[in-house]
Amino acid sequence: MFEKVESCPVCESKLSDNLIICQDHTVSKESFAISRCRTCSFLYTNPRPSEDRLGSYYESEDYISHNKKSNSLINRIYKIARKFTVRSKVAMINKFTANKNTLLDIGCGTGEFINEAKKNNWLINAVEPGSLARRSAEELNGISIYEDIQQIEKTKFDAITMFHVLEHVADLNGTMKKVRKLLHKEGSLFIALPNSASYDAKQYKEDWAAYDVPRHLYHFNQETAELLFKKHKLEIIETLPMKLDAFYVSLLSEKYANGKTNYWQAFWNGLKSNKWAKNNQNNYSSLIYVLKKR
Repeated sequence: MFEKVESCPVCESKLSDNLIICQDHTVSKESFAISRCRTCSFLYTNPRPSEDRLGSYYESEDYISHNKKSNSLINRIYKIARKFTVRSKVAMINKFTANKNTLLDIGCGTGEFINEAKKNNWLINAVEPGSLARRSAEELNGISIYEDIQQIEKTKFDAITMFHVLEHVADLNGTMKKVRKLLHKEGSLFIALPNSASYDAKQYKEDWAAYDVPRHLYHFNQETAELLFKKHKLEIIETLPMKLDAFYVSLLSEKYANGKTNYWQAFWNGLKSNKWAKNNQNNYSSLIYVLKKR
């Protein structure tokens, strides 16, 4: 039912300490520990649900990236913001990819991003494990979507995107190896991750919504993300902020911390988080890493 992670997924050290206890506010209301590696400081949920049970923690209408329904004001705000962010993401991959041809989006959710990319003449492939989200994405885009990245063989892609996906995958290093293999030698890889060194993470502590246990199995900052990428012979070309995430994460965090959403306080904390990040090593609430093969 639950499995203990015996060694750090990044540096393989067997030494760790419990850093914080967080509650699953979305589905189970259970509590989970986040461990910190004594050697490289990587954070990971430990113990965590076994892989065959993990899917049950996504079964909620509040898990918005897998569900097209709008059940709350926060979710409606998320969907409005998504309309703008999908366009900016497509502009980003256009900018950083020399050969604009084939795109693989891993964890495509309900498919809005790949739909926008298709309008920009990208040849689309996508992966989505969630059956409900996958069907929605297939209907929207008129294509078949893979359930698992391991189903893709003998193909190279000019751009691969993983927007808030890597923190969810059970086999972290296996996924990274597969992604590198699928990336064209001149291609670009784009990975978006929550940043546990952000102002809003420090502000909300165990109620920080981007810990999102147990769906988020790993909790990166810039240093530990770079360690993982180097391990898989990938070089960071650019690190880009996702400024809207500070507001959305603060909205959810306010609700978790106080039992109700204080919209003005959440907005103010989002502003403070982005302002703080400008003067503190680009530590925005979420970051997109633009990567190339080394």
